[in-house]
Order: sequence, then structure tokens, then C-alpha cells
Amino acid sequence: MTERKQGRRSAQAAEETKLLIMKTAAKMFCEQGYERVSLRNISEQAGVSHSLIRHHFGSKEKIWHNISDCLHVYFLSYMYKLQESIPSDLPSNLILYRFITMLLAQQLVHQQPIQLITDGIRQGDELMDYFFDSNGELEEFVNQLVDTFHRDFPEAELSVWEMKWQMMIFANGAVNLKPFLIETWKHDDASYSQCLLNHWELFNRNMAMRLNVTEEEMLHPERLEDILIELPCEWGCDTQE
Repeated sequence: MTERKQGRRSAQAAEETKLLIMKTAAKMFCEQGYERVSLRNISEQAGVSHSLIRHHFGSKEKIWHNISDCLHVYFLSYMYKLQESIPSDLPSNLILYRFITMLLAQQLVHQQPIQLITDGIRQGDELMDYFFDSNGELEEFVNQLVDTFHRDFPEAELSVWEMKWQMMIFANGAVNLKPFLIETWKHDDASYSQCLLNHWELFNRNMAMRLNVTEEEMLHPERLEDILIELPCEWGCDTQE
């Protein structure tokens, strides 16, 4: 019994160490960029030995791959929870509209994933392909929503990739152009959170127009947090400051 308990504690300690390394690395990748971070930097910041990091992951790229795998699990879980929160008896254009706008709200409040994704894209094809390939569940999930919309609104033209591109622009712009974002609404003395809400509202109105959603049907939260789904991210997903 004692040996089994010790084994469970050892396994738990190893898992906690791996999560600490991943959380530390994710934060450093966001702040400094993948290329500027080394395994030795991560070991110093995490307070663990360089050899222990190599034991758990082998390389910096493997750490990034593990983080990316967690991102896929997190996004897929969030998407399913988000879909469950939207009444299924709504018209397909409203379901798609709510899904897209509420998903962007999540990306603006919890910024670490979009920082990691855009940094991975900047590194070139290898990291980008690893993130976008995965197992196809994310792609299939979004495609099914759009296919249903097209069946109900055959005259509407909506490209999945254009929709993704717009979401990427809005999410990445708010995160990586923060000074410009704040300058845009400086005359209103808006807080950063209010600036993000104003920024989200631009996307909100654009999607409402594209998806034939009326003003009365649109979402108008007082805070972006009001339309988020509670789902913890095991390795981090820090909230914007």
C-alpha cells in the first residue's frame, strides 16, 4: 500500500512539474517569442533543472507541441460548451452569430492562446502546420455550423476561412497592437477592458450584417466577461490585464 501511495505521489509530482514547465514556457513564448527562448531560460524561470526539462520533453519544440496539444483540447472543449450554451431552437444564423462573437470575446479576454498561435505562425510552416493539422475535429466542428447556415440561407455567401481570418485579425490586432487600441478610444478615457469591448463591437456588427442578424437579436454585453463560458485551462490561458 505504501509503495502504491508513493508511486501515485511520484506520478502526481511529475505531472505537476510538467505543467509548471509548460505554463512557464507558454508565458515566455508569449512575452519573448519562440525563437528567443531557450531550454535554459525556461529551466531558470521555472526553477527546475535543465536535465529535468529534457527528461520530460526532450526539446523546446516538444514543449511547444505539448502546449499546442493542450490548446486543441481546450478550444474543442470550449467550443462544445459554447454550443451547448446556445439554445438549439434558434435559427442557424443566430446560432452561428452567437458562436462566432462569443468565441472572439473569449479570445480577447484570455489572450495567451492567440499570442501562442500567432507566434507559432511567425516561426514558419512547421509549427503552423502542427497547430492547424491536429485531428480535424475543430475544422469539422466549424464546417458543420457553416454548412447548416448555408442550407438555411442558400443565397448567403460565407467562407469558413474568411471567417477565421477576420477572427484572427480582430483577436491578434487587439493583443499585439495594444497601444494603438488604447489610442483609438483615448478620448473616451476608456479602460483597456472597455477598449476591448469597443473593439469586439466592431466585429459584432460586422458579423451581424454578414449573417442577417437584426439589432434586436444582437448581443450587447456590458462586459466581455458576461458572455464567456467558464472552462479552466489547465496550463494557463492567462486573462488580459
